[in-house]
Amino acid sequence: MEIGIDSFAAILPDPVTGQVPSATDRMAELIEEVELADRVGLEVFGIGEHHRGEFLDSAPTMILAAAAARTRQIKLTSAVTVLSAADPVRVFQEFATLDLISKGRAEIVVGRGSFVEAFPLFGFDTRDYDDLFAEKLDLLLALQESTNVTWEGRFRAPLRGQGVYPRPHTHHLPIWVGVGGTPQSFARAGALGLPLMDAIIGGGFDRFRPLVDLYREAGRRAGHDLKVLKIGIHAMGFVGETDAAARDAFFPGWAHLTASIGRERGWSPPTRQQFDAMAGPEGAFLVGDPSTVAAKMLQASDKLGGVSRITFQMSTAALDTTAMRRSIELLGNEVAPLVRGAQPTS
Repeated sequence: MEIGIDSFAAILPDPVTGQVPSATDRMAELIEEVELADRVGLEVFGIGEHHRGEFLDSAPTMILAAAAARTRQIKLTSAVTVLSAADPVRVFQEFATLDLISKGRAEIVVGRGSFVEAFPLFGFDTRDYDDLFAEKLDLLLALQESTNVTWEGRFRAPLRGQGVYPRPHTHHLPIWVGVGGTPQSFARAGALGLPLMDAIIGGGFDRFRPLVDLYREAGRRAGHDLKVLKIGIHAMGFVGETDAAARDAFFPGWAHLTASIGRERGWSPPTRQQFDAMAGPEGAFLVGDPSTVAAKMLQASDKLGGVSRITFQMSTAALDTTAMRRSIELLGNEVAPLVRGAQPTS
């Protein structure tokens, strides 16, 4: 199982003073977090894409490229690229360039986006939400296969065999499909034979087993080898010296962002009781000391029939830089060995 971190480059106000840190300082800290993750042996670091004031990740490939120049082994990916509101040609060029800088460590996780700000910002209609993604994914996969593509669709100018450059360091840029809870998204990823990154940020892991089974069955029916049908989990996670310390470090930022987003979507304000339940044995938050977190990761893999990757969305704790760095160290130095030691070597 690959273990990594996803960051949305959250920039949060101090819960006591209300002061917001400098965006420049937060970006520098983020690059240092990627460097640290690389040093402690984590396999992947992802940067999200949002177009909101709470996050600094509107241009994720820029952040990933900066990190590529300062890391050696860690894979660098989006988490996720909002492909529906992007030009697939430009997406391919940016990640191919990232792959050259990193010498083959670039990956793409594409999705439709759980926030809709990108659609009006770039001139797209949310009524075309699904059609945009399906068409643009088709073009991105074609670009992965060939330098000179002939292609035509509804939402961009056709390609008549023009060359799309540069080509990546690797022959194929790994492309994952990021999904939430929509059955059609799971089935589409399986039918295409693409690895799946499942965002599980609420409820329990077992709730997603029918959807994962749907993905695998769609892939099997399409004739894909089960080895290519990889499952990844993106989950809320944080590691501390104790369960209580981890929860106390993660809760304030989580509560602030959840309340902010919830006001827009009509949710009830989050409570500490809800948070503690999600961090408990049956919840989907991977928050606790190393043994607690490792046990929940293995439990999640078992409930979903085996997973290839788990990434921690821990940037809501970024205000406490010391706790954040310690969480990354614990994840790489203590959690990862526990998880790997409990899994078959073959």
